[in-house]
Amino acid sequence: MKYLTLAAGVMGASAAWAETPELTVYTYDSFVTEWGPGPAIEEGFEAQCGCDLKFVGMGDGAALLARLKLEGARSDADIVLGLDTSLVAAAKETELFAPSGLQADYDLPITWEDEVFVPYDWGYFAFVHGKDLAAPNDFKALAESDLKIVIQDPRSSTPGLGLLMWVKAAYGEDAPEVWSGLADNVVTVTKGWSEAYGLFLEGEADMVLSYTTSPAYHLIAEEDDSKTAALFDEGHYMQIEVAGKLAGSDQPELADQFLQYLVSDAAQSVLPTTNWMYPAVTPEGGLPEGFEGMIQPDKALLVPNGEVPALREEALDEWLTALSR
Repeated sequence: MKYLTLAAGVMGASAAWAETPELTVYTYDSFVTEWGPGPAIEEGFEAQCGCDLKFVGMGDGAALLARLKLEGARSDADIVLGLDTSLVAAAKETELFAPSGLQADYDLPITWEDEVFVPYDWGYFAFVHGKDLAAPNDFKALAESDLKIVIQDPRSSTPGLGLLMWVKAAYGEDAPEVWSGLADNVVTVTKGWSEAYGLFLEGEADMVLSYTTSPAYHLIAEEDDSKTAALFDEGHYMQIEVAGKLAGSDQPELADQFLQYLVSDAAQSVLPTTNWMYPAVTPEGGLPEGFEGMIQPDKALLVPNGEVPALREEALDEWLTALSR
């Protein structure tokens, strides 16, 4: 009888486990690290969903879309988290995403009217450097200097693609000339942000393509005020990161619940000091102390979503031509 009771208990536990719904979220690698927002968001969402939230890290933001295109409707993902405004139009062209139907009181520099993708944080791209460096104040001054920079590949990284759009938005037809000047400043091109920033911290370059808010990490987490971001006169390109629900998800209601949680105060209050970006919805307690000292661009640059795909090909060709010489 003891054996039968034990067996029945094991079978009951197995059945209960099998009934626990699983939500799979594809995202970028840094989101799921122990210092990223993934662990806290997973814990918070699981506490209220009665589900198993599974984050799958795969490279950088642009790599997510490439992976999704490869998998198509067969993808195991229910949510993709980590695309941005430069990839929204291309993502919609896949017809793999479903409308979110979510409404929120966003605190973004632009009005958000997209019915498919949900913004969760935003920021401005910038070149981060040590405060002891006499930093240039625009791309042309950077190109004329002997400073060494690390950037990310626009084919796999959203910051890398953002840099292409930044130069294109600031210089238009003169972008090839700018890239020609910058080519000898580039020490290396990495697949993603984490690799590039790591090389900068190891002293392999004078500056790294990152965000105006990146120095907040050093200031708040490390009590190190030696890093800052260069303020460029041309303005800074804006990035808004988004999440979207897959049309083929077998957990559509749970996916909707997750997207709603992502813009809740619980999740938004986690993002500033884990993803080191501005939250899409300002938390009730405001921004952490230290964010007020970040540089504020005088001009925000952003290419309309629908114009990015065509402009991307032109800008990518200009970038490849310059760096291959």
